[in-house]
Amino acid sequence: MTEQGVRWSADQVLALAPDAASRKAGSRLGVAGQWSEGGRSGEGIVWGLCRGSGGSAYRTVVDVADVSEPAYSCSCPSRKFPCKHALGLLLLWSGEEDAVPRGEPPAWAAQWREGRRKRAAERGPEGGSAASSADPEAARRRAERRAERITAGATELEQRLADLLRSGLATAERAGYGMWEETAARMVDAQAPGLAARVRELGAIPGSGPGWPVPLLEECALVHLLDQGWLHRERLPEGLAATVRSRVGLPVTPDGPAVRDQWLVLAQYDTTGDAKLTTRRIWLHGVATDRTALLLSYGAAGRAPELALPVGLALDAEVSAYPGDGRQRVALGERFAPPAPTAVRPKGVTTAQATARYGEALRDDPWLESVPVTLESVIPTPGGDSWQLADADGDSALPLTPAAAARPGLWRLVALSGGDPVTVFGECGHRGFTPLTAWPHGPGDAVSLY
Repeated sequence: MTEQGVRWSADQVLALAPDAASRKAGSRLGVAGQWSEGGRSGEGIVWGLCRGSGGSAYRTVVDVADVSEPAYSCSCPSRKFPCKHALGLLLLWSGEEDAVPRGEPPAWAAQWREGRRKRAAERGPEGGSAASSADPEAARRRAERRAERITAGATELEQRLADLLRSGLATAERAGYGMWEETAARMVDAQAPGLAARVRELGAIPGSGPGWPVPLLEECALVHLLDQGWLHRERLPEGLAATVRSRVGLPVTPDGPAVRDQWLVLAQYDTTGDAKLTTRRIWLHGVATDRTALLLSYGAAGRAPELALPVGLALDAEVSAYPGDGRQRVALGERFAPPAPTAVRPKGVTTAQATARYGEALRDDPWLESVPVTLESVIPTPGGDSWQLADADGDSALPLTPAAAARPGLWRLVALSGGDPVTVFGECGHRGFTPLTAWPHGPGDAVSLY
């Protein structure tokens, strides 16, 4: 513990890295021999000098007062954010208690901290800056024009799918990826990024391995269903219509009431489906509401997303739901205290109940890849060529997704279990189960598996 809250773990530090290379380089710098004149203050900053390739050391300082909103500064020329020096300093600080001694910050670190406070005071509370309200009539006309373009794009995509099925799926392999990229570009022109993304997924299936026509036909059916949902959205219930608008790619804003709870941070991981964007997914569980919610945060290439919440801690905060039948995604509102330790764990279900939960969710959102699920008392066991999570008190099991079975997190899970039942949170979908966090059978902290 520190005066500001909870000392971070190495996993929490490495989750801030913008890419794998930064994680590797930062890990090499997280040892005392690389640093001099380091320290930490009661105001929540950590600083140090790191030996560089030149004649002078790099000045590195990190604000760790709020683990969900860290800030960094380094005199190195790196364009990555945070840089490897900031990661190394945080890894050193997160280790032994005396690795970074307490003291008064040097002038350069104190000036940086004061500058941050001054800028924050000038900005005022979030949303406090005045902004001219948009012309509602102009906004309505823009929305209508965009809807017309999406309708034209969806109609064209329907014709492309019909041509493919008429000529036979085998033609997709001969045509190559260029045909799909051209179609995706047309969906981008139609301002339907959601449709464009699904078209690119279609293009990656032909020739991807034995039996590829089956998943291609399945994905074609889902794209067709999304097209038809958009073209006939006025006939849909409002919740499903909102889901269709979101899946097509229209921007949405949270419209649900603010719900305050102690939100247990279940999992956090990054994906880079777009070379220009990193998406961070943070799963929360409301202790009082018994509700699981999803926070999304984004970072440009070379920069980690700004929001970072430590797995296993609880956050006293308000969230507001986005529209849609599932209403899993939320926006983070006012936070009343920093994340704090908790002994609470989410309630678990059996593997059969998890599968049924995914099936029920597909009624509200047929394009849903997976649902968040906590499995209670399961044991990781080998199953054929892969692994599965088997009920300790039953005869059913869930296979792990191929991607999950290939990650090092699987061996953390196996080691944590040691043949005994464990509680596992993850995502359950048509490809299997992806474990993200686990708790031992008895007392113990959450272990991140991603």
